[in-house]
Amino acid sequence: MRRNEFSVTEQNEIDDFLQEMSFGIMGTAGLDGWPHLTPINYAYHNGHIYIHGSRAGQKMKKIARHKQVSFAVAKEYAIIPSYFSDPQLACPATAYFKSVHIRGEAQPVDDPTEKAEALSALMKKLQPEGGYIPIDASDPLYQGELKAVSVVRIGILDLTAKFKFGQNLSGERRDKLEQDLLARGLPLDPETAELMRKYCPHHREEKS
Repeated sequence: MRRNEFSVTEQNEIDDFLQEMSFGIMGTAGLDGWPHLTPINYAYHNGHIYIHGSRAGQKMKKIARHKQVSFAVAKEYAIIPSYFSDPQLACPATAYFKSVHIRGEAQPVDDPTEKAEALSALMKKLQPEGGYIPIDASDPLYQGELKAVSVVRIGILDLTAKFKFGQNLSGERRDKLEQDLLARGLPLDPETAELMRKYCPHHREEKS
């Protein structure tokens, strides 16, 4: 059952998440009748998803045959064990996460300048510390490389986002869960508790 309280429509929240992440799953149609899923690094730039690969790679051949693709990005923040809310029942066990699902059209990029911009955006994710000569389409160092690599732009036709952080819980249950997360102290637990407060708009009102 789809839970509307977990849906996110604020574009800036979605943009920030897509900019934060660097890894997604692309779904393509296979000639064998099976959907094909490809884990892949990506960049989100100017409202598009960009991926890259070898010109002779299988994913490029699939895109050439069928331009409609799906693309999904997700991050799990915390596993919420059942005993946080019930000492016996298994049913309350869940996970808190952010996810974005995209349906779009994949288009190979031929323009060297757009290729350079897309690959630069990808490098900012993969190597934010620098340590390389910036990618410039006019630089002889990169002209051959840009011709040899395939870059694909996924134009977004439809996007849905789901951020699940306890929006369906009452204030008392949220408070207890936040305390349990902070007491457990796993690496992402403090951030999860903070996101629970952020995405539960009535939290402060209930406590006041």
